[in-house]
Amino acid sequence: MSAFFLDWLNLLARWFHLVVGIGWIGASFYFVALDLELRKREKMRPGVYGTAWQVHGGGFYHVEKYLVAPDELPPDLIWYKWEAYLTWMSGFALLIIQYYANARLFLIDPNVLDMTPGEAVVMSVATLIGGWLIYNRLCRSKLINYPAALALCVMALIIGAAYLYTHIFSARGAFLHVGAFVGTIMAFNVFMVIIPNQRKVVASLIAGEQPNPAYGREGKQRSLHNNYLTLPVLLMMLSNHYPFLTGHPQGWLVVALVVVVGGSIRHFLNRTDAHDPFHKYSWTVPVAVVGLGILVYLTAPARTTSEGTVSDAQVMAIVDKHCVMCHAVKPTHAGIDAPPKDIAFTGPPALIRYKPLIMAQAVQSQTMPLGNETGMTEAERQELGEWLNAH
Repeated sequence: MSAFFLDWLNLLARWFHLVVGIGWIGASFYFVALDLELRKREKMRPGVYGTAWQVHGGGFYHVEKYLVAPDELPPDLIWYKWEAYLTWMSGFALLIIQYYANARLFLIDPNVLDMTPGEAVVMSVATLIGGWLIYNRLCRSKLINYPAALALCVMALIIGAAYLYTHIFSARGAFLHVGAFVGTIMAFNVFMVIIPNQRKVVASLIAGEQPNPAYGREGKQRSLHNNYLTLPVLLMMLSNHYPFLTGHPQGWLVVALVVVVGGSIRHFLNRTDAHDPFHKYSWTVPVAVVGLGILVYLTAPARTTSEGTVSDAQVMAIVDKHCVMCHAVKPTHAGIDAPPKDIAFTGPPALIRYKPLIMAQAVQSQTMPLGNETGMTEAERQELGEWLNAH
């Protein structure tokens, strides 16, 4: 299949992934906010836990939540599940199209771990499944009675996964896999716990039995985990566009800070929706600000000096060796029909024109060449940076 059709397949899968992902995230945000806004009122129907009055689009809505379930279910009960299922399936399809099919470019970096594409794919699938199994075991241990301790353990699991990925995959592949790792946990929470528990409650009602409230409590716990993981996973999925994140030598630390900042922001929004007194969650503001400040500091580019000793001929020799097989008017790299981002390095003026991008992608990080396929050395990166700084 030509690169043109692969690009279209990638684009359509990404578009679909974005659409269903918005639906899933929107439902998660809405139902958690709704749950926090429920209030007990006079004359509620039997079994109702709380109600909420809402206005949107010119109409008023009155929503009720039952403590376990109503005595009878209507025939038009709406299930929220396909948004989660399709988000994970389309995301995994993108993983196959972008990373598995082009493992040597996007997933493998010989300087990190030299392996075959098959070995890389096996490691990817095994760690995604293993992450869910460990997470699920944690949630069904005695930690379920200690939500804060459980949250810390889940955070440690994610940071551990980030450390592992940065030691087996390329920088881009590692950060993307952290997002896939968390996204798999979130989707499997829906597929393996939340929906099956809801089906058990429905089956009990149909059989005329009293549903077990434990099913609802477990489903709510997993749903809340998904809600808090949403902001970090979104940034992980966008990280490939920002080499100052993926190219950091301590990528696991960057992931840890992203989890802390994202979780703090999500907690601030949730407690605001719950109308809690501000002093009870005011700590989230300094935590998010300080965490973000540390992130900016850690990812700031190192200052370099230039003596102007690298000639035009030397820098073009480096570019010809490592860059122009892709970034040429007519690329020679297999599977690439046109220069990425329409950038062609036709000579020194083109390098100067795209200086910020080259500095970010090939000097201050090792994002380019992809997977360091051509074996670009640190000395060559320094020479390239010296020449660019001199111009």
